[in-house]
Order: sequence, then C-alpha cells, then structure tokens
Amino acid sequence: MGKIAHDQHLPAIEGSKYFELVAMVDRHGEAEQSIPFFGSAEELAASDLKVDAVAVCTPPQVRHDIAQFALEQGWHVLLEKPPGATLAEVVALRETAKERERTLFTAWHSRYAAGVEPARRWLADRKILRAKITWREDVRVWHPGQDWIWQPGGFGVFDPGINALSIITHILPHPLFVVKSSLSIPANLSAPIAATVSMRNRLDVTVEMDLDFRQEGPQYWDIEVETDAGVLKLSGGGAVLSIDTSEIAEDASELRGEYPSMYRKFGALIRAEVSEVDVAPLRLVADAFLCASFGFVEEYHE
Repeated sequence: MGKIAHDQHLPAIEGSKYFELVAMVDRHGEAEQSIPFFGSAEELAASDLKVDAVAVCTPPQVRHDIAQFALEQGWHVLLEKPPGATLAEVVALRETAKERERTLFTAWHSRYAAGVEPARRWLADRKILRAKITWREDVRVWHPGQDWIWQPGGFGVFDPGINALSIITHILPHPLFVVKSSLSIPANLSAPIAATVSMRNRLDVTVEMDLDFRQEGPQYWDIEVETDAGVLKLSGGGAVLSIDTSEIAEDASELRGEYPSMYRKFGALIRAEVSEVDVAPLRLVADAFLCASFGFVEEYHE
C-alpha cells in the first residue's frame, strides 16, 4: 500500500467492472477506507475472506516470495513493474503459474498510455532508421522517501527507465540487444542515478537511451523514432503521439488511462485462463548492467 497503490491501483480498481477491492495488505501500514486490512499475505490467506486475485505493488526486492505464496493459494497475480528483482525470479513465477493454472500478468503500465498502440500500428509498415529515448526526471519530486530504489535490486534510474523499455520493445517490430552502457552511481549508494545505453536490432537499427534522475526544470519522458516516412515522437511517457511535429489525436473514447486499461487486460487474461509474462524490458536492464562501464559520481542525499 505504497505510493503507486494509492495513486494508481486503488482508483483503477474502484472504477473497474471486473474487480472488487476486498482487502489491503501492508506490513507497515494501517487500515483505511473500512476495507479489511492484513499485515501479510499469510494473514490474508488464514482469514475467511474469499480472494481471487492480488496485485503485488511492493518494491521488487521482496516481490517474488509474496507472488509465489499468492500463486500457491490459487490466486491470480498482477505484478507491478518491474516484475522482479531478477530475471530468474520472474521465470520461476511463470513456471509456478503454469503448474497451478493461474494467471500471472507482468503489468507494464506504460504500454497502455494513449499514444503507444497507435505508434506501434504506424511503425509496423515503415522502415525504421534509428530511435532515441530521453527519460530525465527529478528523483526528489517523483520518488521521495523511496530508499529501496537505491538498494541492490532497486534499479535506481532504471525504475522509471524500464517504462521506456516497455514501450520501445512493444512498438518496434524486432528484438533489441544491448551493445554498451555507462552507469553513474553515487558514491554512497548501490544503484545508478544516471545511465546511457546503446542498443541495436538484427537490422542494425540503433536505439540510444539517456536516463537521468538529476533533471531539474522541464522533465522529459520522450521516445523518437526516425523512419523513411517521417519522425514519430511519443512524449509524456507515451501519452502524446506526434509525427513530424503534428500531434495525432486519438478518439477520446480510447483515452481511458494506463491503469484502468491495465486492469481490463488483467481481467481478460483471467477469463481466458492464460498468463502474459513479458521479460523483454527487464532483460534489457539486466544486459545494460552486464555490458556496463561503471563510474562513481558525487553522493546523493534526499
């Protein structure tokens, strides 16, 4: 029941026709909204409350064990991004979900931003020449008090950066590979505060990525894709699509919000009795660390 749960999940569930909120779980929180509250998933399982599905919104370092326990109870599981602290954890959960015949959903919320699906459709018929990702935000504004983000398994600047990777791996038609990366780590912390990553696909289309948690003033969550038919740009984290500076307006009925759309997808997966476990964005983050040159920068203090 942290920031993302309050800001996004609760409103999405409240507005959903597929789900009803029946319980909250938080090891350090307290009851609210007159909804049954439990200190752990184990306490929830030991209660008489009927549960069909859970959304795991914890920091990634502790997510695997909670999700594994939930699947063992026969609950369907939505994993907030990033889906785990390591690739192995997510693959193991996928196997458990298959064995238990439960739905496991790696919920890459940025893929449900208004401009993303139209961008994917437009790019499908174009020759892609190169792409650039610029994801620069002020960590003090967007992640206050989130000490876990600086710990091993917390991803640092890749916590928001993986949103860009979830978009680019969805809209480009061919898999990407990391060529090289450079990670800047504060001298007093364990995760990068800034990074550059160079990627390519089998057709030698290059994607350059620029991440920085130290951005002040204007904030940037942009993806530009140069094609033989013009330059496509997704800005605002995928919310706004433009081609050659002309904004493309979508039918307002389709602009439903990332998290409501994400929960609609979760419901559809459960009804179809299937899982959707996409590790492509997480794999690129892991490879960025494998291919990295590391540099230490000045200490960071909130």
